[in-house]
Amino acid sequence: MLVPIFTLKLNHKINPRMVTMGKFDGIHPCLTAATQAGKVFIHNPHTRGQRQAAHRLSQSAQDSDISLLNINQAVSCLTAGSLGPNTTGHTLLVGSQTNLLAYDVHDNADIFYREVTDGANAIVLGNLGDISYPLAIIGGNCALQGFDYEGNDQFWTLVVGSEDFDIRVFKEDELVSEMAENETVTSLCHMHGSRFGYALANGTVGVYDRTARYWRIKSKNHAMSIHAFDLNADGVVELITGWSNGKIDARSDRTGEVIFKDNFSSSVAGVVEGDYRMDGQIQLICTSVEGEVRGYLPASKEMKGNLMDSSVEQELIRELSQRKQNLLLELRNYEENAKATTGASEGDSGMGVIPANTQLQTALAVRAATESQRAHIELSISTPNETIIRAVLIFAEGIFEGESHVVHPSAQNLSGCVRVPIIPPKDIPVDLHVKAFVGGKNSTQFHVFEITRQLPRFSMYDLSVEPDAPQPTGRVAFTVNDRPQRVVMWLNQNFLLPEGIESPDVTFTCLRGGGLLTISMQSSGEITLNTDDIDLAGDLVQSLTSFLAIEDLQAEADFPSYFQELRTTLTEVDEFHSVHQKLTAAMADHSNHIRNMLVQAEDARLMGDMRTMKKRYIELYDLNRDLVNEYKIRSNNHNALLACLKSVNQAIQRAGRLRVGKPKNQVISACRDAIKNNNVNALFKIMKAGTASS
Repeated sequence: MLVPIFTLKLNHKINPRMVTMGKFDGIHPCLTAATQAGKVFIHNPHTRGQRQAAHRLSQSAQDSDISLLNINQAVSCLTAGSLGPNTTGHTLLVGSQTNLLAYDVHDNADIFYREVTDGANAIVLGNLGDISYPLAIIGGNCALQGFDYEGNDQFWTLVVGSEDFDIRVFKEDELVSEMAENETVTSLCHMHGSRFGYALANGTVGVYDRTARYWRIKSKNHAMSIHAFDLNADGVVELITGWSNGKIDARSDRTGEVIFKDNFSSSVAGVVEGDYRMDGQIQLICTSVEGEVRGYLPASKEMKGNLMDSSVEQELIRELSQRKQNLLLELRNYEENAKATTGASEGDSGMGVIPANTQLQTALAVRAATESQRAHIELSISTPNETIIRAVLIFAEGIFEGESHVVHPSAQNLSGCVRVPIIPPKDIPVDLHVKAFVGGKNSTQFHVFEITRQLPRFSMYDLSVEPDAPQPTGRVAFTVNDRPQRVVMWLNQNFLLPEGIESPDVTFTCLRGGGLLTISMQSSGEITLNTDDIDLAGDLVQSLTSFLAIEDLQAEADFPSYFQELRTTLTEVDEFHSVHQKLTAAMADHSNHIRNMLVQAEDARLMGDMRTMKKRYIELYDLNRDLVNEYKIRSNNHNALLACLKSVNQAIQRAGRLRVGKPKNQVISACRDAIKNNNVNALFKIMKAGTASS
């Protein structure tokens, strides 16, 4: 239970997910957040009247406790913490899409200001691996970079995390594990030990312990911030979540049960902690986008019994009242059914009564595309007798918009069978939770049947193949020490097959993107996957090796069309780099010319030579216009370069997914070195053979 102890109303809006706490003088905690117009505000109520404006820092006109730091760019992330060995207090780190600023707030001075060409979307501060000093780790569009106190780039690794919704765990630059989710990961926070919380863009919040998910919940609102805090003083932290509708809730790390909630009048911007009152107690501090700040303390053991928030108490009463109404309604339905049963024995219609042997039956079948319908998986839901299905509700993650789908046939089309087309957007196993309303033809009350059916991972692949379909040119080959029967078991579990197959040699038609998929296995244990889709090949390798419990797997691969596209992209990267350097040099020349023109214009003004002054200012105007146009060209070139770099990084990740364990990490590391050394031929050798020496 949390007790609110203070509320502040700051006259500055707060950017979501850009809130931190820092002791910039080494003593006093200051709430720091990004605000509008490329500024960061620092709220410090502890040293009033002692601060002076200097360099980037200025005093807020609305609040004497707030200092404003001018970044002059849109802020994309920020944090505070110990970075340097000889600093008085914490260092403030502010990232934008082009630069990283490390700022000493206490001394009003830049520590370093570095260009970050990959952008700064997220930032954390701490120690990494065997590096003895702290690093500022920046997450960009394609890479992770680590900067030391002097701004030197001490760590760099390629990462792709946003496109495929995976949570990846690294030990230094080695990928050790990954967990697949079905939406973009927006927040991560360490809880205790190997346990961590996560939030997704679709409103999902949950907890993992290593690679095992403990629990998750989904809301129609978005999680703006998550934080670990021990609110009941039991020595175990809870997961605190701030939501887009202004709600704050705390959930048990073990079960996800809500044990505290409160509400802001606007969206939550961030959740942090610190001893903000300087009384030796750590407070949970929650902020809203409108600048409202609330501090909470865990309730003492004596106060827990009588300090329950009235809103929580009213919510509990509402929940109990609703449960009572539901139970009364259920009881009334049972009574009416009992009357109907009595009426049926006397020759009545028997409304609401169904035979005792009624059960729900489901079947899944692959359906190819027709002129009127796309290719899909058909879920058939039926009953074995004369009963009818009035409505069907299906809950499935990542398939339906809003994750649920309702089928409600018209009264003229009621029957004992309902067919639902399902189109999975990607190859992931999905649990289909089905609820069906079953009753007689004239029923007004229905029995609810519930059943769960799993959709196999590779369900959008059909065994029927067109005779003139072109054979795929892409392939990946590897050897396993296992029996063909085990591969057949994997096929039956992961594909929708009309009847069990006995041979691992099969050919499928890919219903989602077209093309063929051929799987074959030699007596020596060599397995060959033929497909032009490198993503599909990687998914198949990862799925099969997981089923066979293979920890390390080397493979040879060749995807001619994909590698040709990649070669073109690499050529474009070199061209964009060259254009970037030329534009940068041209802008520097223009800047120097503008500086000289400005000096000449001012000299002419001071000397009273208005004609020369006017001429110089006209030239200055033209130069400035050219400079703005060059900046636009440079910006477009930069965005195109980032898109190409992301494609290259995704290609490296895809090549890694064709292997497992150490060979996978070796391929990614070797590809990274080849990119650093600009060795394109070595890059393709590594992607194909797993090593540059082949």
